[in-house]
Amino acid sequence: MSSPESDRHNIPKFSTLRFSPATSEPQETCCCDGGCAESEAVPEAVSGTRFSWNVSGMDCAACARKVENAARQVHGVNNVQVLFSTEKLVVTADTDIRPQIEKAVSAAGYTLRPEDAPQEEAQSAWRENLPLIALIVMMMLSWGLEQLNHPAGQLAFIATTLIGLFPIARQALRLMKSGSWFAIETLMSVAALGALFIGATAEAAMVLLLFLIGERLEGWAASRARKGVSALMALKPETAVRLRNGERETVAQRDLRPGDVIEVAAGGRLPADCTLLSTFASFDESALTGESVPVDRSAGERVAAGATSVDRLVKLTVVSEPGDSAIDRILKLIEEADERRAPIERFIDRFSRIYTPAIMLVALLVAVVPPLFFTAAWLPWIYKGLTLLLIGCPCALVISTPAAITSGLAAAARRGALIKGGAALEQLGQVRQVAFDKTGTLTVGKPRVTSVIATHDVDENTLLALTAAVEQGSSHPLAQAIVQEAQNRALPLPVATHQRALAGSGIEAFVEGQRVLICAAGKFAAVSYADQIHQLESKGQTVVLVVRDETLLGIIALQDTLRDDAREAVEALHQLGVQGIILTGDNPRAAAAIAGELGLEFRAGLLPEDKVAEVSALNAKSPLAMVGDGINDAPAMKAATLGIAMGSGTDVALETADAALTGNRLTGLAQMIALARATHANIRQNIAIALGLKGIFLVTTLLGMTGLWLAVLADTGATVLVTANALRLLQRK
Repeated sequence: MSSPESDRHNIPKFSTLRFSPATSEPQETCCCDGGCAESEAVPEAVSGTRFSWNVSGMDCAACARKVENAARQVHGVNNVQVLFSTEKLVVTADTDIRPQIEKAVSAAGYTLRPEDAPQEEAQSAWRENLPLIALIVMMMLSWGLEQLNHPAGQLAFIATTLIGLFPIARQALRLMKSGSWFAIETLMSVAALGALFIGATAEAAMVLLLFLIGERLEGWAASRARKGVSALMALKPETAVRLRNGERETVAQRDLRPGDVIEVAAGGRLPADCTLLSTFASFDESALTGESVPVDRSAGERVAAGATSVDRLVKLTVVSEPGDSAIDRILKLIEEADERRAPIERFIDRFSRIYTPAIMLVALLVAVVPPLFFTAAWLPWIYKGLTLLLIGCPCALVISTPAAITSGLAAAARRGALIKGGAALEQLGQVRQVAFDKTGTLTVGKPRVTSVIATHDVDENTLLALTAAVEQGSSHPLAQAIVQEAQNRALPLPVATHQRALAGSGIEAFVEGQRVLICAAGKFAAVSYADQIHQLESKGQTVVLVVRDETLLGIIALQDTLRDDAREAVEALHQLGVQGIILTGDNPRAAAAIAGELGLEFRAGLLPEDKVAEVSALNAKSPLAMVGDGINDAPAMKAATLGIAMGSGTDVALETADAALTGNRLTGLAQMIALARATHANIRQNIAIALGLKGIFLVTTLLGMTGLWLAVLADTGATVLVTANALRLLQRK
């Protein structure tokens, strides 16, 4: 039916899933009503050319800060960002400064590779652990000599310490030159040399051994934390089979271009976003959407990169540019998490920059004040000062927040939910209300025929076939639903001619020489059936009338249906203490029908500006998330504490939103909120572990109960503990 939209449900047409790629001008929305109090909350737009590299050698978030400091020292740099989760360095500058950046980062002890360079082969475990093994052997030999000959044992421990300290001290000097003055390597070098100076040779060597063990444990924990992101990167195969002129050729995935035709075998993954050429196929999209049941696709439908062909060889046409597939867009969103760091993470970062120099000053005062002013012995207090120096290392504190946030974002991505950074994750955990758009969010956005009522001398199927014949060729969702229902019933359609849209009335055509009009209820006087029409409309159904030569032949009712998981999603939100409300531009009867089924309040007949006003009023009471899919939802999503887009929504909605349900599963809402709350609990636990252990060992050190080797154990142990605690989020069910 081709009547104006005012006579029909306003059902938006949805585009395919697309996320905006990262640009050189990152933006972050302010989470405060009156603007952010901290300038760091909203990064300024950065102009210039974007350069990026893969970084090798980063074991923890502290390493990322060292790489960032090194790059910042280069003249001409506008902005630097190190993405620890994907091991990437991004620099924005007005001129090509790649050689200077590579030189500066190399001088800091890290290796840069071009972003499109092939992945480096992992070192063998033997070669990777050789320095640690060598130090263990030297420690054992030194201990043996100490048992046989004390002077020889002391010399052996000194030699062991100096040999083990050499690469650490060299790295400390590199980092100091690159702007990282208070790195753990610097603290370790000062502590080890100080221990040698006061004659604690065995402890100096033991400190280095424990430090190297801690470094290996941190590297292992970091690789585990990055595994969720690495798994996404591994979803795209490196090569693809391309068909050209009837010939098959194997090409690199990065060489595929839109329009290329490729073949994917049964069990193979798609290297790019594609449309299906084969008539029919089933795809496992669980890696991207979290939906475990294979999805059936027909010719012409779009399939995302990383999906697996379940049971057959398929032909597809590539539609995404290199670096712009669904997986690439997910990875870019995860990378942008560092731009949108949570307020608590920004606070910890600033705090640690003050904390480390302060601890060094305290350690110095502990070492010199008692001997100078209270005639205490020098060696014990120097020893205590060196111990405090190691206890004060901020590694565990620095990594406590980013480790939890990275794990939380990766866990959400695994479940078909994308959250755009730590700030959005923090806001999500505070949400106490959720406002839903109706059409396309709570409902599938596609009406279907619910009733066919013949009122004259035709049967139900004849009435439906006649209506479908008139509606055939229309692009309106209601017309397409009627035609689809006729096709589902395999009804033969009569020939309709002289189809003509009637402004404000409906559509007419001639079938077998008789004029047939399809119009909205109210455009034709149907007095005898007024009660029946009103009853259908009161249930939220849209009613159209079929009239032939001024005689009412029948009534067809259509309704947009609830998503299969809508009730489950609302119930799950209630269990979390989150209330729901429907905000829709649809008519009150349709809204009331859906709200009644779900047990939700509703506001209907809202224009976009009305939605913004409602969201602002609700937001003033408690933090609110707005869930939508259309262009008209974007302003309300922006006005809410948090905007959440359905994955099938329009590009504007997806770009405006702070999070997206890529799998279109509403049950993901409660999962996201629960995960956000768990992440914040995890952050609090991590901070308590990091500061609690330091506080305990600070007291025991001043009381003379702990020494250097326990200080190192406390530092590395705390770092491993907070990382392992963050990893629990990846295992969360």
